[in-house]
Amino acid sequence: MDFLELVSSRQSVRAFDPERPVEREKLDRIIEVARLAPSACNAQPWSFVLVDDPEIKNKVADATSSRVLGMNHFTKQAPVHLLLVEEKVNISSGIGGWVKKKDFAQMDLGIVAAHIVLAAQAEGLGTCIVGWFDEDKVKELLNIPASNRVWLSIVIGYGTQPLRKKSRKPIEKIFSHNSYK
Repeated sequence: MDFLELVSSRQSVRAFDPERPVEREKLDRIIEVARLAPSACNAQPWSFVLVDDPEIKNKVADATSSRVLGMNHFTKQAPVHLLLVEEKVNISSGIGGWVKKKDFAQMDLGIVAAHIVLAAQAEGLGTCIVGWFDEDKVKELLNIPASNRVWLSIVIGYGTQPLRKKSRKPIEKIFSHNSYK
């Protein structure tokens, strides 16, 4: 499969086979891809908490769903939750971000999240990036220091949904050459 096919076949999966565990070797390769992701000034401002223990995973899933809003109930089906935790940036990235008024760490976490979901897709796994969760509860459950931010939870497993047709803006609406249009 070439890269365009890989990207085209990746979708947010919201139905997983709860009886099919994800092989440790696949998870190790996904984490290695994440470790190799680029970051501003090579700061690598991240750490990852992989949760696959069923009891802990269900508690994390509870923290990612809302009964009131009916959101993210599918996270209980996923056998793996991978939490992306922001760590301190190095001095170059920190000063550069302050000077340019940009949060390079958040950008870097977006980059590493993309690497993770594409690596999972290459392994035949489905993913969904979840940003709606009770961060304080997740920190408490996983012993993450209060000073750290948990930006995303990526649920990983064997999806049970067929590939959907992607709805994307036409290239003419999002791309210009040599000047903004």
